[in-house]
Amino acid sequence: MAGGGHPRQQLVAAAAESIAKGSKSFARASQLFDRQTRERAQLLYAWCRRCDDIADGQDHGGELHHDGSDAKDRVEAMRVLTHRAIDGQPTADLAFDALGQVASECGLTHEMADDVIDGFALDADEWRPRTEGDLMRYCFHVAGAVGVMMARVMGVPADDEETLDRACDLGLAFQLGNIARDVSEDDAGGRCYLPVEWLVEMDIPPGQHMKPAYRQELVVLVRRLVDLAQEHEAAARLGAARLPFRSRWAVLAAANIYGAIGREVRAKGGAAWDHRVYTSKAAKLRFVAQAFWQALANQPAPAKMPKWTRAGLEAMADAAPPD
Repeated sequence: MAGGGHPRQQLVAAAAESIAKGSKSFARASQLFDRQTRERAQLLYAWCRRCDDIADGQDHGGELHHDGSDAKDRVEAMRVLTHRAIDGQPTADLAFDALGQVASECGLTHEMADDVIDGFALDADEWRPRTEGDLMRYCFHVAGAVGVMMARVMGVPADDEETLDRACDLGLAFQLGNIARDVSEDDAGGRCYLPVEWLVEMDIPPGQHMKPAYRQELVVLVRRLVDLAQEHEAAARLGAARLPFRSRWAVLAAANIYGAIGREVRAKGGAAWDHRVYTSKAAKLRFVAQAFWQALANQPAPAKMPKWTRAGLEAMADAAPPD
């Protein structure tokens, strides 16, 4: 039974509470959807947030906590609960039951969810990217694949490959911006998503990228991250034109808000990690208003389409050695 037997509105209420607590940016953008799409987006968000928290021992984000449990075991439990939920079985966890509800309504599959969970498995293996391709494959798992699921939630047909590709681009853009903003926090948690090859190019020794002596080199690398994010964001805006107006408005608002974070990180240069970069409530409202007018106009075609494509990243993921 979809939703683990819970009344749908109970799941929706819990999901709305989760998004309000976990992401003010997504919460703001989700209000622009029609009611049905908003509820479905929030149900999907609740599962994503819960998986992220299980993986990192968090409560709706914040500092990483390691409680002594095995990271691989946590990911495996996450996968088992996810599969149960999609199969219509109860999980005793509202966030996973929320996934079961939205999966039944929108045709979300085990394969879609596994693409996302595979990103958490990489973190559990204490994996780090050696190449730019490795970085983009990770971004596909933890965000591009979520973008594809969100597109299905917004009613994009399973065979509309072009629009699903653009949804993946938006997820990639979001994750690249997050990595740029969170370099210092990730380092404190023992993680680094900057490719080893990039660090070698800048003569930055392993584990030393946050040291003051390498701050200017770090600025160059993070600028590269933000440039990649902007390429994928520009491509994603083309896909937004295929969506109903309110969904288009919401997607463009989210792109404006998250794109601004990456651009602010780049603008701050070496001071970008003195304090966490965020967008104020007033700025979010401006970006929402800007997105309204953008949704009424034709989005300009990007100067070039991104090098990294959904099909290519899926092929890289399929070719990756098993855990």
